Amino acid sequence: MLKDCFICGKGPMVGNKIVRRGMAKKKGGAGRKVIGISKRLFLPNVQRINIILDGTKTKAYVCTKCIKAGKVQKA
Repeated sequence: MLKDCFICGKGPMVGNKIVRRGMAKKKGGAGRKVIGISKRLFLPNVQRINIILDGTKTKAYVCTKCIKAGKVQKA
């Protein structure tokens, strides 16, 4: 499945998944410690919808931000 928006080009972003252990200081503990960091992907919310492109009906993956903003005309 394509994970890029057809209109704005928004795609997957790379980030970190951080694992912590311990109790927070404000709850009476010694503080939270980072024990593991691993890579992960943040995927955009893309939907496959029918759009009108140059007068013809086409299926394309469009992010929900573009759909809400009215940047595409639904078929």
